[in-house]
Amino acid sequence: MTALTLTINGNMVSARPGQTLLQVARENGVDIPTLCQMDELENWGGCRLCMVDVAGSSRPMPACTTTAQEGMVVVTETERLQEYRRMILELLLAERTHTCAVCVLNGQCELQGLAAHLGVDHVRFDYLGPVLPMDTSHERYGLDHNRCILCTRCVRVCDEVEGAHTWDIKGRGITSCLVADLDRPWGDSRSCTDCGKCVQMCPTGALFRKGATVGEMVKEKAFLPRIMKRRRT
Repeated sequence: MTALTLTINGNMVSARPGQTLLQVARENGVDIPTLCQMDELENWGGCRLCMVDVAGSSRPMPACTTTAQEGMVVVTETERLQEYRRMILELLLAERTHTCAVCVLNGQCELQGLAAHLGVDHVRFDYLGPVLPMDTSHERYGLDHNRCILCTRCVRVCDEVEGAHTWDIKGRGITSCLVADLDRPWGDSRSCTDCGKCVQMCPTGALFRKGATVGEMVKEKAFLPRIMKRRRT
């Protein structure tokens, strides 16, 4: 297999054909933030936090869905890119209700962690704060739409790994919501296997284990590579 050669942040690196820029960057110790991307799941390119500058392109490109090409010159961190990322996080924080102090994932939340890492200490946009319901009809788990960032990790892991395809997204824009079995209460779902993979994949406190107290919920995502490795062997 012929290796590709490209440049990331001034350093020449090698890549395998078919790899994405995000994969190549991570293999070479370059951190690019993401919220919707998850190793072993199909790349979706929804959160746009992984945008990078590619020489010859007039606009930033999503690293998770852009395939590495011979001779590419890529820059992953500039003030413009950092400002884009901060703006995206501010928009996510403004769209729903993210009150960290009373969230079961406080201290473990990926959205919270990225906001701290990128210096998002205030939001410049008007808070939309739609009043959305909670679905606690499931025996073991709960869904808080107010904390959902619509990253679709839960949708993809349920479809691609568990094979149940319980979850989907309904609506458009601010009215978009996660729904089970074409919009029935989660506890009434006929397709849900109660595996909990969706809960573990959720980057925020939107999907949680019932009974967890504030700051107690810890999500374990390492099971996914283990499952996929066993399937491949």
